[in-house]
Amino acid sequence: MADLLGSILSSMEKPPTVGDQESRRKAREQAARMKKMQEDERKKKAEFRKRMEKEVSSFIQDSAVQKKKYNPMSKIERSILHDVAEVAGLTSFSFGEDEESRYVMIFKKEFAPSDEELEAYRKGEEWDPRKAEERRRLREQAALDAQTANQTETRAASPSSNYRDKYSHLIGTSAAKDAAHTLEANRAYGCVPVANKRDTRSIEEAMNEIRAKKRLKKGEEEGGATGSS
Repeated sequence: MADLLGSILSSMEKPPTVGDQESRRKAREQAARMKKMQEDERKKKAEFRKRMEKEVSSFIQDSAVQKKKYNPMSKIERSILHDVAEVAGLTSFSFGEDEESRYVMIFKKEFAPSDEELEAYRKGEEWDPRKAEERRRLREQAALDAQTANQTETRAASPSSNYRDKYSHLIGTSAAKDAAHTLEANRAYGCVPVANKRDTRSIEEAMNEIRAKKRLKKGEEEGGATGSS
C-alpha cells in the first residue's frame, strides 16, 4: 500500500521550480515580441502600399509624365509596388544587378517601353530616344548597303548574254561590234529570217490554192486512167 501511494505521488506534477518559472516567463516574452514584430511588419506594409497607391494615382493624373523611376527598395516593397501598378493598369519592371540596387520603373501603357529601351535599362544605361533613332537609321542603312553589295556581286557573277560584251575580252571591242553587225544566218542549215517564214496569205486564199491543187491532181489521175484504157 505504501509503495502504491508513493508511486502515485511521484507521478503527480511537481510544483514548478524557480528555474522553470523563469524559462516560461522568457518564452512568453519572446512570443509577445514576435507577435509585435509581425504586427509592426503588417502595419509597415499597409502604410507602404497606401503611400505607393497615392504616388501611382498622382502619376496617372499627370499627363506630362510617361514613366517614373523609384529608388532601390527591398524585394517585399518591389512586390507591393508591382501589384499596385498592375491594379492601376500600368506596366512595371525591375532593374538592377544586385539585390541592394534593384529598383522599379512604372510606365503608362500607351508609353510602354520597347525592347531596345528595356535592354538599355538592363545594362544600366540612360535611354535617349534621339540616339536610339540614330542607331536605328544606321542599322537600316548598313542593311541596305549590304543588300546592294550582294546584288552587285550577283550581277557580276552572272554571264552576259550580249554577244559583243561576252567576247569583247577575246577579240576586242571593235572586232566584237563588227562581228555582231556582219553575222548572217547560214542558209545551208535552214537559218532563214523569220520574215521569210511568215505566210502572208489569208485563210481563204490558202484554201483555194489547196482545192485547186487537189482538182489538178484529180484531173491528172483521171486523164492517166483514160489513156491506159
